[in-house]
Amino acid sequence: MSKFLLPVGFAGQMIFASRFIVQWLASERAGKSVMPLAFWYLSICGGLMLLVYAVWRKDPVFILGQSLGVFIYSRNLILIAREKRRNNVP
Repeated sequence: MSKFLLPVGFAGQMIFASRFIVQWLASERAGKSVMPLAFWYLSICGGLMLLVYAVWRKDPVFILGQSLGVFIYSRNLILIAREKRRNNVP
């Protein structure tokens, strides 16, 4: 099992860290600080992978942090979708 979950943990960390690069590039392109939708999807994907790794490691601090993060990232996506529907944006 460790041969599978250790790469999951590393991949989750790389995905989670890549969200900052995506945000930085989007902000540079826009000429102001922006939070692209991809940031939230990378946050959820990386966060879930790290949560799986944390559960496997039985690390309560890591589990709590990633659980709360995934909840917050999901909530942000819900709020973004709600705003798009309200403004009729595809």
